[in-house]
Amino acid sequence: MREPRLGDDIDDYCVRCKRIMNHSVVSVVGGEPAKVRCRTCHSDHDFRHEQAPPPKVDLRKQALFKEVLKKVNPDEAAVAEQEADAVAEVELETDPVAEDDAPAPEPPPAPAPKAKARAKGRK
Repeated sequence: MREPRLGDDIDDYCVRCKRIMNHSVVSVVGGEPAKVRCRTCHSDHDFRHEQAPPPKVDLRKQALFKEVLKKVNPDEAAVAEQEADAVAEVELETDPVAEDDAPAPEPPPAPAPKAKARAKGRK
């Protein structure tokens, strides 16, 4: 494969679009693209070799979630904690408590009826 030149079209992960999109090479350093410009949103960024950035793990949110699980059911919390340690990069999005064990959600209270505004000057 030949060396990339300025203006060549290459695929790369766009930070703004958050997808792999077509890019134009803006600068080349040492025979490798250094900066690229997205042809969709026209943003410039470093060449990322078609790799998305790693997901951010919110450790505080994960610790609070584990604390709540321990209060609900200590046995399931231990199992969930082991699974979370095995896959530390993936943030837990679902509640491991089975739907059958969870209490039925209560319906929201009915809104109070609104009073009609009286028009001024009318009798």
